[in-house]
Amino acid sequence: MIAVVGSLNLDLVVPVPKHPVPGETVLGGDIAQHPGGKGANQAVAAARLGGNVAFVGRVGEDGAAGVMLDAVREEGVDTTHIARTPGVPTGRALIAVDPAGENSIIVSPGANSRLGAADCEAAADLLQKAAVTVLQQEVPDEANHTAARLAGGIVLHNPAPAVADAVAPPHVDLLVPNRTELAALTGTPVPETIEDVVAAARKLTGAAAVIVTLGGDGVLLLEGASHLHIPAFTVRPVDTTAAGDSFCGALAVALAEGRTLEQAARWACAAAAISTTRAGAQPSLARRDEVEAFLARHR
Repeated sequence: MIAVVGSLNLDLVVPVPKHPVPGETVLGGDIAQHPGGKGANQAVAAARLGGNVAFVGRVGEDGAAGVMLDAVREEGVDTTHIARTPGVPTGRALIAVDPAGENSIIVSPGANSRLGAADCEAAADLLQKAAVTVLQQEVPDEANHTAARLAGGIVLHNPAPAVADAVAPPHVDLLVPNRTELAALTGTPVPETIEDVVAAARKLTGAAAVIVTLGGDGVLLLEGASHLHIPAFTVRPVDTTAAGDSFCGALAVALAEGRTLEQAARWACAAAAISTTRAGAQPSLARRDEVEAFLARHR
């Protein structure tokens, strides 16, 4: 079992010729609506890859709540511990995507910001039995801290989005930041080279292992005194919105199945690569047979 404690957002996606600078208006293409949110994306990613997934989260009492609940249920995610929250909207994300597939995102948390310790305590039995518990930072610290304390298996924390005053949960086994999040966590400039990434990641404390996702440069795995760079698969990206979430969901599945951290990271790289070749967040997430076929072609 994989437990995901996190956010559910309805994504509103607009293609743009370029990302605007402050004070600039850019005309975009037709808006598209997709189920999203880092928590929901990671839960769906894991479910499509064969994981038995349950979710702890909150939605509002609006039309978007039904869209989000239907979306994750259709993927086989257990929604028993997703609560409806009166008087607040379901979370939204406003996403601009340029021709290179790079994105900028504004998140309005809505009901996600009401997820708290009591929600996780109500799901204590689930968290204690889960082989992997997955956390992100689109919900309050108190929810993450309580979930990490109650977790009986591996705690995987994706510190995204980077929040300057966020307090890392206790008992984290595996921390999975990207370059920008690594810089925010360590107070260093965004690392450019692999050597810079290693130096910054060495400043992190608390987690037994760290995997830094590097986009087109692959991932860097640090465990104990050793580190390993795993190159990315070569693909033509269309939309990178869900790449990190795809990676985390796939990583959780592989670890729950007993793969080593290196094996899990390589498998997750393949799932993330596939996701970048498609538009949208959840619509882009790969299924298990696709990942296995992709790996067979890229040996």
